[in-house]
Amino acid sequence: MISYPHIDPVIVHIGPLAIRWYGLMYLLGFLAAYFLTKYQLRERGLRELETHLDNIIFWGALGLIIGARLGHVFFYFPGYYLKHPLEIFALWHGGMSFHGGLLGVLITGYIYAKKHGLNFWFWADLFVVPAPIGLGLGRLGNFINGELYGRPTDVPWAMVFPKGGPIPRHPSQLYEAFGEGLVLFLLMWFLRKKNWPCGYKFATFLVAYGVIRFFIEFFREPDAGVPLLFGWMTRGQQFCFAMVVVGIALFLIKKRKAPCQPYRYR
Repeated sequence: MISYPHIDPVIVHIGPLAIRWYGLMYLLGFLAAYFLTKYQLRERGLRELETHLDNIIFWGALGLIIGARLGHVFFYFPGYYLKHPLEIFALWHGGMSFHGGLLGVLITGYIYAKKHGLNFWFWADLFVVPAPIGLGLGRLGNFINGELYGRPTDVPWAMVFPKGGPIPRHPSQLYEAFGEGLVLFLLMWFLRKKNWPCGYKFATFLVAYGVIRFFIEFFREPDAGVPLLFGWMTRGQQFCFAMVVVGIALFLIKKRKAPCQPYRYR
């Protein structure tokens, strides 16, 4: 067994303000998305689109935070939050859903693209390349917070998490940081120059993320109070299965389309 490294979730206090590792991970994820998407635009000789990038990052970040919070509220614990509605705004108590955040980003991104005559799928293909960096960093934030830990185990690298009782558990946050973060990023970075139809890289991301997380969820402790489908499938696995289905459907829909262009009418 390995000792859990007790890291203070708060980096520094500035008066009443607390700078937390989890929040820093979000910030670093946004910065990675911004600079690596800008890098891809310059690789393609599309510097004129960088103004749109600035705006999309802003609205995407807003959609991500709102969607992630509302996803946690309505996908996992709607009963509790209906009884305690003010807790919806208590972001400092934790509780963010990746699938809700993804929906939030897609909604704000689609609205912006439609308003400005951009090809939504072109931009979706760009942003899914650096997205795993933010996902991996977010899982490291979960690890530092000692939350979303794994199931009981006797593997040599098991850890006892402060919130998980005295039982050694899988450090599933690190598994997810590796799979959803590093492995998925290397895959998407390798595919970034592929001249595929619009939406193919986004579909690849949906399928790859869904498969990776579906598997790792077997090592993660299910959320207390959230019923399992068929007695074993967690809520996260249910959403991941849906992602894989949507990704495959998108591959079929986009098949034989022309190579991707940034504008809807060009």
